[in-house]
Amino acid sequence: MPKHFFGSLLLAISLMVSASDAAPNVLLIVTDDQGYGDLACHGNPWLRTPNLDRLRDQSVRLEDYHVDPVCTPTRAALLTGRYCGRVGAWAVTHGRQLLKAGETTLADLFREGGYRTGMFGKWHLGDSWPYDPGSRGFDEVVCCRAGGVDEIGNPVGNDYFDDAYYRNGVAERFEGYCTDVFVGEAIRFIREQAKNAQEKPFFVYLPTNAMHSPFSVADKYADRFREAGLPEKRAKFYGMIENFDENLGKLLGSLDERGVADETLVIFMGDNGTAANSGSEGAFNAGMRGDKGTVYEGGHRVACFARWPAKLRAGTSVERLTSHRDWAPTLVELCGLPNTKGGQFDGISLAPLLLTGESIGWPDRTLVVERQAVHPRLGIGHDPKKGYPHYGVLTERWRMANGELYDHRADPGQTTDMSQDHPEVVQQLHASYRDYFADVYAEVEDDARFQVGVPESPRLEFTARDWRPTRGGVIWETDQLGRDDLFINGYWPLEVKQAGLYAIELSRYPFEAPRAMGADRVTLEIDGVEFVASLGAEATTARVEYSLPAGKVDFKARLRDAKTGRERGPYFVRIEPLNAPGE
Repeated sequence: MPKHFFGSLLLAISLMVSASDAAPNVLLIVTDDQGYGDLACHGNPWLRTPNLDRLRDQSVRLEDYHVDPVCTPTRAALLTGRYCGRVGAWAVTHGRQLLKAGETTLADLFREGGYRTGMFGKWHLGDSWPYDPGSRGFDEVVCCRAGGVDEIGNPVGNDYFDDAYYRNGVAERFEGYCTDVFVGEAIRFIREQAKNAQEKPFFVYLPTNAMHSPFSVADKYADRFREAGLPEKRAKFYGMIENFDENLGKLLGSLDERGVADETLVIFMGDNGTAANSGSEGAFNAGMRGDKGTVYEGGHRVACFARWPAKLRAGTSVERLTSHRDWAPTLVELCGLPNTKGGQFDGISLAPLLLTGESIGWPDRTLVVERQAVHPRLGIGHDPKKGYPHYGVLTERWRMANGELYDHRADPGQTTDMSQDHPEVVQQLHASYRDYFADVYAEVEDDARFQVGVPESPRLEFTARDWRPTRGGVIWETDQLGRDDLFINGYWPLEVKQAGLYAIELSRYPFEAPRAMGADRVTLEIDGVEFVASLGAEATTARVEYSLPAGKVDFKARLRDAKTGRERGPYFVRIEPLNAPGE
């Protein structure tokens, strides 16, 4: 198979950043669910995005830039430079959003390179040690948990306004709208860093929660779109974009105020295609087919701008096929970071395209996008006999999606399936995917387990959004917790680092907002061994003291409904040692 396909090639170039040049600051901005067409500068007739438009004009634009079709896979691949399937974070729930503990992140590399690192916004790669952002190379963190500020696993009552987020792992109440808060914290970090006597450069990772559903924003941003006759959800979605644009102006202005704009590499991108249904009223998808979650072009082609006034030529466009996996090797090269990953990147450095605009020597690449909801080999919720997941294969000319073939040069809107006319191309691209699959999933080690009994994080908490389903699916929205007709279950894979006696608390509702569970019995099942205890129907939690063996165990629990006798899994679990680990 071609080596450039999977990742071990770092493109050699003659134009290198001199070692004597000061390392740039890096500001990496990732908006949630904002598609390529959700910017005025890309032709959207409804939006006003002057700061995004200005950033585009001042940047090198990657015009054939691709990510994964949903958020967690994109974040995992962006921060590691590797395919999401290789690093274990290829879905948004089911515990499959945990980035493998052994993976090196961009923040790790920047910290090793002498940078101060900060992360502000939506992480969505694991909330407990060793998956949380504070364990992945970031010196300072202000983030929401789970997949959005209002999802279960976050403090009760979060609704995008005046919410509680986690500062370095501790819940703290913030005033203001979520985007205002996360951008404000990034600005604070940049200002404080500019005062740092040690003159360390900074790496700021700013993955906003907006424009993720539920669409919510102050009326002053949405009213203009309501008055124009757009549906309510569309008005709020567009209002969220204009609020972000306003915040972007403040953020870029803070670089100017601190005199660091010329020495700061600003990267802006979306995490997947638009979430605001490209076929609904008021939609604009820049002529692309598909949106978030699909392997058609509109599901994974997004905006990407790179501005570095000291080095990059403003207003230039790159038309070659590029991806989010390319940024890790690119930043290693441009910032002189220690390359502890060696040749293990799945991306290749964009430095020659960014610095010179020349694509001589740029490979005719083949890239893969997948829509993985479950693992193809572990069989969690997936029958491998049914074949591969939804996938697309991309080259400079051809785009194959769901077995259909499109000539990207002649038909960028993917209107005419050419698979019958070019069966040899279809065969070649299918073969490329099979090679990719065999490589990326060659070693399937189910090591994304929740860690129990570790000094770094004695108390472990997890929720139903993290379980591997055994009946039904997962839930993540607060209003699903009280559904009496919902009887679902699953198990959580754990790794117990220290054998001992543990307090295990289970609840149907958040521990900080207790309600009667309506359960008369709790059953624990750990690797096939059951423990049963009676409950009063008014009990708000079930607490069990249980001796856990060291090693990998699968943890399952059931709450029996007092009225129906049916069982559901507890939606919230807390485990902590009754003796300190190591005693």
